[in-house]
Amino acid sequence: MEKKTIMLVCSAGMSTSLLVTKMQKAAEEKGVEADIFAVSASDADRHLEEKNVDVLLLGPQVRFMKNQFEEKLAPKGIPLDVINMQDYGMMNGPKVLEQAENLINQ
Repeated sequence: MEKKTIMLVCSAGMSTSLLVTKMQKAAEEKGVEADIFAVSASDADRHLEEKNVDVLLLGPQVRFMKNQFEEKLAPKGIPLDVINMQDYGMMNGPKVLEQAENLINQ
């Protein structure tokens, strides 16, 4: 399987970086090659232009931006969802990785 690029967007990019670490660990354990990174909502557009993103997950704190992102991502065919609040709160890397993989494979 080729490397997947998973972009997480939150308000500042700080809290989500811990989740990125846990998702990377889960990906390694599953033998999945993934480029997982977190950005602030204000930096998201720049990263979408610079990288080939396979899936975008929004942190629960920026769920109100989902419609904006859907409009930007629809022409590119990039799937989008909001991270489950409980998985986010528990920093459940394996569960959020699974959510991203399911979106990519749809």
